[in-house]
Amino acid sequence: MAKQHGIPVIIMRGGTSKGPYFRTDDLPADTAARDRVLLAAMGSPDARQIDGIGGADTLTSKVAMVRPSAREGVDVDYLFAQVSVTEAVVDTGPSCGNILAGVGPFAIERGMVAATGRETRVVIYNENTASRIEAVVSTDDGAVDYDGDQAIAGVPGTAAAVRLNFMDIVGSKTSGLLPSGHLLEQIDGIDVTLIDVAVPMMILRAADLGKTGYETPAELDADRDFFARLEAMRLEAGRRMGLGDVAGKVIPKVAILAAPRDGGHVAARYFVPHKAHAAFAVTGALCVATVSVLEGSVSDGLAQRPEGDDREILIEHPSGMIDVALRTSGRGHDLQVVSAGAIRTARKLVTGEVFVPAAALAGA
Repeated sequence: MAKQHGIPVIIMRGGTSKGPYFRTDDLPADTAARDRVLLAAMGSPDARQIDGIGGADTLTSKVAMVRPSAREGVDVDYLFAQVSVTEAVVDTGPSCGNILAGVGPFAIERGMVAATGRETRVVIYNENTASRIEAVVSTDDGAVDYDGDQAIAGVPGTAAAVRLNFMDIVGSKTSGLLPSGHLLEQIDGIDVTLIDVAVPMMILRAADLGKTGYETPAELDADRDFFARLEAMRLEAGRRMGLGDVAGKVIPKVAILAAPRDGGHVAARYFVPHKAHAAFAVTGALCVATVSVLEGSVSDGLAQRPEGDDREILIEHPSGMIDVALRTSGRGHDLQVVSAGAIRTARKLVTGEVFVPAAALAGA
């Protein structure tokens, strides 16, 4: 009789997302076999993910795979996977900055990085975007310290801060900041800015599609005609950004903008891409923060733009606010993103093994 196969795992909340964190070497090296294992572990495809550990939501059907890095100056390599809830699809095209918040703590938990003093710096290479991120993790007595007073919108209570400093983020999947070469262009008669900072995105004004930009995720999700039009535009945006046919893929992502009304610099709703995000993705926040200071883009007349090259950009979203520290130089077409950072939190929830049917490993 075929037996189940146990795989070591730590389930963590990273930012406003949640999922299993695996050592890469504990999973099959063969991509097809690895994907079968991840689908089985999460319980996909099934709307309830009843036969796995997925949470029946895109924000809780995410996976981190981490291994010690052989790259100079890098501690660990991180590969993110979005596991579809309802389809047998594992997508490693995008990254996830929220799940990224747990990578540093996981690396310390698994002995890949030694804790040093009150803070431990973990340099992460993101395999999805070929970029580096420095995670600054709170540590105490040689272990991760999860307790703290940092609150983030979309997560109850407080925890220790994880500071993420992003490097090499312009042109994460495309040719550069503005992969189509335009600050502003039209798709289906609607003004859009196509931009790639940490993640390729199509960004537009909410009002141009008949929205306020202050809707709840449930209100947006209920308007299927809106999503149908948005998807048609996204497919064309992917072509213009050099991404080819993006049907069935999750990039480029999409955001709609509105003027701030709660003390932030811009209000936004983020799509993943066929559902409204309950809060905001970190990578998406870096992109929206950049477009909010980009003169000549769709943010003109909406975003409040702080002066100077070192700016703190506050993005209003359905669960509150996300804060991006942005350093830039130049303006318009000549804008350069020097660095971008965000503060997240993470918490270890479960450690043990997740079991998958032996059949999932067939051919591995």
